[in-house]
Amino acid sequence: MRRKIAVVTSSRADYSHLYWPLRDLAAHPEVDLQLIVMGPHLSSAFGLTVEEIERDAFPIAGRVECLLSSDTDTGMAKTIGVAVLGLADVLSQLRPDLLLLIADRYEMLAPASVALALRIPIAHIEGGEISEGAIDDAIRNALTKMSHIHFTSTHNARDRVIAMGEEPWRVHRTGAPSLDHLRRSTLLTGDQVDERLSLSLDRPTILVTYHPVTLLRATTQEANALFAALDKIPGQIIFTYPNADAGSHHLIERSQAFAASHQNAHVFVNLGAILYWSLLRHVDMLIGNSSSGIMETASFALPTVDIGLRQMGRERALNVLNAAPEASAILEKIAEARSDDFRASLIGMENPYGDGRASQKIVQVLTSVPLSQDLLIKRG
Repeated sequence: MRRKIAVVTSSRADYSHLYWPLRDLAAHPEVDLQLIVMGPHLSSAFGLTVEEIERDAFPIAGRVECLLSSDTDTGMAKTIGVAVLGLADVLSQLRPDLLLLIADRYEMLAPASVALALRIPIAHIEGGEISEGAIDDAIRNALTKMSHIHFTSTHNARDRVIAMGEEPWRVHRTGAPSLDHLRRSTLLTGDQVDERLSLSLDRPTILVTYHPVTLLRATTQEANALFAALDKIPGQIIFTYPNADAGSHHLIERSQAFAASHQNAHVFVNLGAILYWSLLRHVDMLIGNSSSGIMETASFALPTVDIGLRQMGRERALNVLNAAPEASAILEKIAEARSDDFRASLIGMENPYGDGRASQKIVQVLTSVPLSQDLLIKRG
């Protein structure tokens, strides 16, 4: 019988990481892929990114409307509850042999909780990492302990998962699947990026990817320093939308207001994986607090200024400079990132998050791990 493997995706960010595992699972002759789409994917406010999934021709087995139109932590908490109710129906009907989850978004607690109640084994991608300034850190660790198979991005992350009591045979260092785009996707040329965005990358361009700092009570407090610094730097600025967290609406409004008063600034709701990766190849720098500035920019040796608390503790390559959430500190690091000496120091650097071959390793394990009672029974 074909192995039924369900995969949950909730946003543009995790879908870009899951694209090649989904592609390989869909092509596998012994796999019945059951893709479940939820949360921001189904929200027009965040670009209705389910349409990208449909264009990629992945069959969708379930859609779970759960994202509240809210900008508060209470809204985040209620979204988890609504998601549990919807996923209970979907997973009860599908009854997959395995459920694949990724990363550390708060809404991923919902499918993990439902799967545990239904005795569905869980495989989890990107456990064992650290991001001290976000609730993502605790969520990631919770997902690790709720899961039965683990795919880590780095060797250190694998060691941490084992240190949490997970049996070594369950823990596989595969690298980050988002990096498979670099090896397997056809990225756009500079001219093609210009055409898609209706702008020119001939002049110095900074990409800003910035999210609420969910561990702080004032989740957008650190953004004040970011916008103050951006107001003082020359060149073109491209904003991407933040994650759907408490404070995201406020950040969207500030980005739009900044663009309205600066002719060199542009805001994009959803770029999609290929266009975003292509931008990383053609812009001069990334500024923000996104994990993409840690995990993906290293593959391009792209100078990156990581701001504030959100990604503290995460492994990083030589291209990442840390800046305190103060305008002067951010400007200082931007100047360092632009220097010829810094750029020269990045020549030949390696990305600790992998070599672009994660998906095949993940699929090999998912299609071969024995589906016995021993998979559910975890021994410390």
